[in-house]
Amino acid sequence: MLRLREHEEPPACSVPGIRGTVKDTVKDTVKDQECVAFLQWALPRLRMRWPGFRKVRRQVRKRLARRIRELELEGLSEYRVYLEAHPSEWTVLDSLCRITISRFFRDRAVFDALRDPLLPILAESVGGRGDPAVRSWCAGCASGEEPYSLSLAWTLDASRRAPGVELEIVATDVDAGLLQRARAGRYRPGSLQELPSEWIAAAFDTSGEELRLREAFRALVEFVRQDIRDGMPAGPFDLVLCRNFVFTYFEPSLQALLAERILRRLVPGGLLVLGGHETLPPGDWPLDRPSEALPIHRLTELIG
Repeated sequence: MLRLREHEEPPACSVPGIRGTVKDTVKDTVKDQECVAFLQWALPRLRMRWPGFRKVRRQVRKRLARRIRELELEGLSEYRVYLEAHPSEWTVLDSLCRITISRFFRDRAVFDALRDPLLPILAESVGGRGDPAVRSWCAGCASGEEPYSLSLAWTLDASRRAPGVELEIVATDVDAGLLQRARAGRYRPGSLQELPSEWIAAAFDTSGEELRLREAFRALVEFVRQDIRDGMPAGPFDLVLCRNFVFTYFEPSLQALLAERILRRLVPGGLLVLGGHETLPPGDWPLDRPSEALPIHRLTELIG
């Protein structure tokens, strides 16, 4: 989920007698203050929390405006009434509240630390117990930038210090459209701006106005459609990336529930990576921090 890749704006309206553009109409349908009040009312019913949306509400506001137009409603007041009268619409609203900010090497310091020394350390541990691969999971992968960043960090660097060990990546998201884009591996140059230029040259081919990740890097990632609230990959995992997602947008009680489920899938010594501004909910978690400066947690013992 959670986790901005904006959808394209609709074209200008050329109907005689109508001033402005469809874009203007959509924008004007939902005012910012109305959007804030609506989200503060609706998000708790979806087990989400308003503070996580404060700085990224523009994406949701645009989607709400389009949905209101589709339903031929006058505004958010009518949409509230519609929600109460049509319970299935809450599922639609849930989909409108998925934040999909993503780019390669987002929070570069985290990926630098994974590249060296953390992935090689995990590989050494994996090799020591006789397993063939470091198993990793990227939760809320959106259009694939995060798991592919991990693939690049491994293939172009960390794997050289981990002979005989492979990397396996499962990446999950609830949005089928985003997963389709992820599998295609096509990105605009702006989403690659934090990658080293030599890595771009080594891993991408130009495809029109986009860059396409080469098959060797895409092959490391298995994309699976899954809503983390309903289920997770079985694991066990040596590395879980759950960044700018569960611990930003979901309500505290749901965060605690999902944190326990995630940690149960980690092996002792395994790493859980959060977003730069995220913290785990209060709990007696058996975790330490390899680096206090980074949001990376290490499981010290199995969760009973």
